[in-house]
Amino acid sequence: MISHLKINYMKYITLFLLISVFLYSIHDTIRTNNAIATSSFFANELPIYCVDTEKPVLALTFDSAWGNEDLADILAILKKHNAPAAFFVTGEWAQKYPDAIVAIDQAGHEVANHGNSHKHMPQISKEEMAAEIQGCHNTVYELIGKDMTLFRAPYSDWNDDVVDVAHAMGYSAINQSVDSLDWKDYGIDSIIRTVCEHKNLENGSIILLHNGATYTKDALDVMLTELEEQGYSFIQLSSLIYTSNYYLDHTGKQFLKNE
Repeated sequence: MISHLKINYMKYITLFLLISVFLYSIHDTIRTNNAIATSSFFANELPIYCVDTEKPVLALTFDSAWGNEDLADILAILKKHNAPAAFFVTGEWAQKYPDAIVAIDQAGHEVANHGNSHKHMPQISKEEMAAEIQGCHNTVYELIGKDMTLFRAPYSDWNDDVVDVAHAMGYSAINQSVDSLDWKDYGIDSIIRTVCEHKNLENGSIILLHNGATYTKDALDVMLTELEEQGYSFIQLSSLIYTSNYYLDHTGKQFLKNE
């Protein structure tokens, strides 16, 4: 009788221990997953890809590191649509085309920082990153007397250090959620369709284009018209993004924190 009780007792103890280990493992997994989710949801190591907003607004951006032959046409089309844009210029481009920087500024668009010489930023030291940003900053300031506050890494090539250096230098780090792929020279219709039917096109999208690409200026008017027909209007990038009291989710979408 005693032996039988001892055997049952040991069975219960063993079962209890197994259940305890199982429950602890589940709890530990949930806690770890929650920590990872919380970390990725509230961390700001990413650049801004788009912005959470109920308003049907889009931000147009152009990377400027090549020629400027199409700039006058692009500025005219933007004016026709009352569409402000941010032009991310390299320092070398600004030095080569100083009149273009003045024209962009006088047309009411934002001049933004694209590094000095279009380097892959993650491949250089933090000191070199800072020099790239500051070099472009100085060149543009000498031309228009304005401090830039928006930075996009060349090639949209980012790591934590690039974002950290940009932030330390007073810049918002900007990427994009809608890439026109205009630099691939697929043609006019390809640019229009890529942007207007993009899966990420939504309120608060940041759209990437390039001046100096073969077909961009020829696609721009129709593209903007189609976006307007979808109910969108255009807003300055600096007016769209938040510069404080915000967080980013794992996709780089920017949210305003609740007070």
